[in-house]
Amino acid sequence: MQFGIFTVGDVTMDPTTGRTPTEHERIKAMTAIALKAEEVGLDVFATGEHHNPPFVPSSPTTMLGWIAARTERLVLSTSTTLITTNDPVKIAEDFAMLQHLAGGRVDVMMGRGNTGPVYPWFGQDIRQGIPLAIENYALLHRLWREDVVDWSGRFRSPLQGFTSTPRPLDDVPPFVWHGSIRSPEIAEQAAYYGDGFFHNNIFWPADHTKRMVELYRTRYAHYGHGTPEQAIVGLGGQVFMRKNSQDAVREFRPYFDNAPVYGHGPSMEDFTDQTPLTVGSPQQVIEKTLGFREYAGDYQRQLFLMDHAGLPLKTVLEQLDLLGEEVVPVLREEFAKGRPADVPEAPTHASLVARRDARALEGKEKEAAK
Repeated sequence: MQFGIFTVGDVTMDPTTGRTPTEHERIKAMTAIALKAEEVGLDVFATGEHHNPPFVPSSPTTMLGWIAARTERLVLSTSTTLITTNDPVKIAEDFAMLQHLAGGRVDVMMGRGNTGPVYPWFGQDIRQGIPLAIENYALLHRLWREDVVDWSGRFRSPLQGFTSTPRPLDDVPPFVWHGSIRSPEIAEQAAYYGDGFFHNNIFWPADHTKRMVELYRTRYAHYGHGTPEQAIVGLGGQVFMRKNSQDAVREFRPYFDNAPVYGHGPSMEDFTDQTPLTVGSPQQVIEKTLGFREYAGDYQRQLFLMDHAGLPLKTVLEQLDLLGEEVVPVLREEFAKGRPADVPEAPTHASLVARRDARALEGKEKEAAK
């Protein structure tokens, strides 16, 4: 399994001090967090894409390119690339360029975002969200796999004899995850292409996440990509830790109570009971995260949200130390126990190249045997 963190890049007032970081401070904090993730032994850093305050990551490939130049192992991903409002041609070219610069340490998570006005800002109609996601990804899929593309559709001008540049590294596109909280059409899309499915697993109860993951697994098998158990699943999660659980609860409560997303709503206790949020000791985080397998099966990627709601950078870096030193090593060991041999590992550029080469060799052998 891969373990990492994902960020939405919110600029939020620290409720304990009343201070709001500048955009510059928040951007620099996100890059510091990414470097810390590699330092503590995590596998993945993922950033969202937003085009409105209070969020800053409007250009994920710019940020990830900066991080790529300063890391060696870290897989660089998006936690949302807006497939509905970005031009598929620009996505194809931007991420292929990033893939070359990062030596293949890149994948992409397609999503529709959480801000309705982004559609008219980019000349689109929110009522066409699902059709846009389906059509735009169909084009992106071809742009990465065909050297010359002729194409026409509903939502952009036709392409005639078009070649996206640069071509993907080693002629192998970045692995794609399709992220969705509630849309079965997106789970279906991920299954159709044999791509990964990511559920952010933050705000919803386990039974909802289970239904979405099971739908994806069932349809993945239906389209002939493998058994349901071999489908590629990623989950999010949300944690705040201190060595002593009471200290974690006391420290995180003002951030929870005033968070833009869920502040002034259910109590922190109710939220931790009903969702994957864990506020407590590292052992409590381990136990709750291991429980995700009970409703999602054996999965490939676990990302945690840790830098939100106004938490200061110093606190987030302390959280990452706990995650890397006390939580992830145990999770790696425990998730490996009883994991069936035919459940695939998380895809990487190297594994995708090896799979491509194996299929090519198999095809040559079959042709030679005729």
